[in-house]
Amino acid sequence: MSKIWFITGSSRGFGREFVRAALERGDRVAATARNTDSLQDLVAVHGEALLPLALDVTDKAAAFEAVKRAHDHFGRLDVVVNNAGYGLFGAVEELTEQQIRGQMETNFFGALWVTQAALPLLRAQNSGHIVQISSTGGVTAFPTLGGYNASKWALEGLTEALAQEVAGFGIKVTLVEPTGFATDWGGSSAAHAETLPVYDEVRAALAARFSQGTPGDPSAVGPALLEIVDADNPPLRVFFGAVPMDMVRHLYAERLKTWEEWSGIAAEAQGAAA
Repeated sequence: MSKIWFITGSSRGFGREFVRAALERGDRVAATARNTDSLQDLVAVHGEALLPLALDVTDKAAAFEAVKRAHDHFGRLDVVVNNAGYGLFGAVEELTEQQIRGQMETNFFGALWVTQAALPLLRAQNSGHIVQISSTGGVTAFPTLGGYNASKWALEGLTEALAQEVAGFGIKVTLVEPTGFATDWGGSSAAHAETLPVYDEVRAALAARFSQGTPGDPSAVGPALLEIVDADNPPLRVFFGAVPMDMVRHLYAERLKTWEEWSGIAAEAQGAAA
């Protein structure tokens, strides 16, 4: 049976690829974007299978209304994809209050509002799949991306708790954690703090690190997501891209090593014998 999708941030990048993949296999999609003009070419091809909805996910009331409208239009929702988001570049010292609040409003709270709006509908039908587009930066952190990392780490924690809360209602939950792809994430859609020269070397080192390797092909992410939502037992977490596996093996080994080395202090802090 074909699926009904609700996908945020559908104007370009991953969101557009998810919409395209779902439509091309015969599913129906409610696709949100700040400006739905970017979706008209897909409407021309797929007609009533695509419902474009104008939405700024930072508007809680609008997010709830968009989810309701999609459900009323199609009669149910099977897959909810929280994809809307953007990158914020700046060292922690450089970030303004407005920039970090804006990052959290979109990347974290936007996903939260859509999730909260969808949950009663999915519980009522005793089925559904919530997909949160996180990032490799949701399990590790990079210098000058602390604000972005914070938004994705918050989304990861929220979603891991959510998965445990809704498993008994037949609702599946997945965090997709992409590595670098050839999208506009770091381009015109990104926000940049005013730089302090003292962090120029840090920025240069990160740029050199990111320049290594070949960015992923965005056209491949749609079919990959279809496999995940069609799985009987989908993962809570899945990387998009092969590079993160090597990265996290080292990362978690270092974390475990540090925790072990300081386990005596951990016991001491609890008042227990080391």
